[in-house]
Order: sequence, then C-alpha cells, then structure tokens
Amino acid sequence: MLKLWRWYQNCLSVHPLKTQIASSGVLWGIGDIAAQYITHSTAHKHLPLLDGDERFIINWKRTALTSMFGLGFVGPVGHFWYEGLDKLIRLRLRLEPKTVRFVATKVAADGIIFGPFDLFAFFTYMGFASGKSILEVKEDVKRDFLPALILEGGAWPIIQVANFRYVPVRYQLLYVNMFCLLDSAFLSWLEQQKDAAWKQWFVYSSPLKDEEGLLLDIQ
Repeated sequence: MLKLWRWYQNCLSVHPLKTQIASSGVLWGIGDIAAQYITHSTAHKHLPLLDGDERFIINWKRTALTSMFGLGFVGPVGHFWYEGLDKLIRLRLRLEPKTVRFVATKVAADGIIFGPFDLFAFFTYMGFASGKSILEVKEDVKRDFLPALILEGGAWPIIQVANFRYVPVRYQLLYVNMFCLLDSAFLSWLEQQKDAAWKQWFVYSSPLKDEEGLLLDIQ
C-alpha cells in the first residue's frame, strides 16, 4: 500500500491532470459496480426472484459509462475547480488558509456552485449516454436532481470541512474521489430507482384534477 501511495504521489507530481483524470475514472467505475450490487441485493429482498436472477452479473456497459463520467468530467473539472478555488480565496479574497472564514467560504462555494453542477452533469450525461431522448433526460433530471441534492447536502459539507481544513490542495480531489466511491454508488442507485415512491417526498405537490376535470388545490 505504501508503494502504491508513493507511486501515486510521483504520478501526481509529474502528470497532475492526467493522474487526477485516471484516478477519477477508476474510482467512479468501482462505485458503479458497488451500486449495481446494492441494487441487486435490495431487489432480492423485496421482489420475487425469477429463474436465473440469483446471480449478480455486472453490467459492464453501465460501469464503462459511469467511469467515463469520472474520466471526462470529475477528473478534469475537479482538478481545475479545487486549484482555482484555492487561488481565488487566497489571492483575491485574501483569506488566511485554514481559518474558519477560509474553510467556510470554500465549503459554501463548493456546495452552491460545484455540487449542483456536478449532479446536473451526472444525470444529464447518464441519460444521453444510455440512449434516452431529450424529453426523457429532462424528466429523469426533474425526478432525481432534487432528492440527490437534498440527501447529499447533509453529508458533503461535513466531508469538505475536513478536506479544506486539513488536506493539501493537490490531494483534495483524491480525498473527494475516495468518498465518491460511496457517492457514485449512491447516485447510480438513485438513478436506477426510477419513479420510486419515496422520491415523491422531495417533489412539490401540484394541483390534481378530479373526475370532472376541476383543479383541486392542495392546501
């Protein structure tokens, strides 16, 4: 493990962007496999099994698509985001590193800008990569974006406080990607849940039509 870490440090020093891209792709791919296994196990507990359904078989196409999201988006965008955010707050806002204001500003910027953008990109990309139409992708984003944003909103600020306070900038994306093993599993699982009833808790109620076509306002 120590040799692997030293090898990673060397790669990061020589090829920082390429290393961030490659590691992001690998970790997001592993996270998707975990998501598939979780979904498979959950389905076995709640649905009657058909013959041949007992075995867990990895959907390598899905894993490749998710891994490509790590390679094409999380790696390069995350690399420039964390480097740029640090320079902006240190040099432009002139906040002292590791202070409460410094960390809080970073956490707020990450949660308000990068977090929602990352979620929107993930659901949009996965939809189009799966061959869905623009209308289908739009409906998927409407269905999944808000639940994901709310559920993740309770965890990522805590994770990022430790990241921005204790982790050097060059390792911050790696730190995030380690948690993305869980996050990519969660997002993949969420996307697979389709129109699950629990998602309705995150959707604002809308006027319903009664049998005569009249609108009933939900008070």
